[in-house]
Amino acid sequence: MMKIFKSTLLTFLVLVSLLNSHQLIDIKKANPTIIIDLRYATTQNFTGKKIYTKNICYVQQDIVPLLDSIQKELNQQGLGLKIWDAYRPKEAQQAFWDIVHDEHYVSHPTKGRRVHLRGVAIDVTLIDLKTGKELLMPTEFDNFSLKAHANSLTGINQEAINNRKKLQHIMIKHGFKPVTTEWWHFDKINWQKYPILDIKFEELD
Repeated sequence: MMKIFKSTLLTFLVLVSLLNSHQLIDIKKANPTIIIDLRYATTQNFTGKKIYTKNICYVQQDIVPLLDSIQKELNQQGLGLKIWDAYRPKEAQQAFWDIVHDEHYVSHPTKGRRVHLRGVAIDVTLIDLKTGKELLMPTEFDNFSLKAHANSLTGINQEAINNRKKLQHIMIKHGFKPVTTEWWHFDKINWQKYPILDIKFEELD
């Protein structure tokens, strides 16, 4: 009986260790050329409230070299990345779910994919390096209309469609997959292998 107890306890401790372990990296420290505009650290988002306590954007360590490659290729075209969101604490996900009960746009905080909670989802757009302005896209960030869908064409001008294609092409090329309902949202391929985290921003360096 004691052996079974010890074995069970060891298994539990290993699982807890895996759940609490992470390799979250501050994107700005890893690559200062990438623009960070963390919308949920401001009131400029669909909630109208400041949800995040820090204006620091974190991703899993494996994401960093992918973003480096994307940024380098974009810079050669006079363009760059602007990131709106990446790792998201569970308490923030709960706050979003309390407002939008629709898994097409917001993951349930305790079930489903929860890719932002894993630190392997990126909400991103493109900017012109000369002007610093965002390229025209089909909608603004956090738009829940059909126009925001990754392949939507109705009511969208050609320039916005072309810019969206450019973003999708380079993200897919470097290991990301677009989400159907949000043109700005991309998940790292094989996101399933990363654990769901529950780490507050205050607990991150």
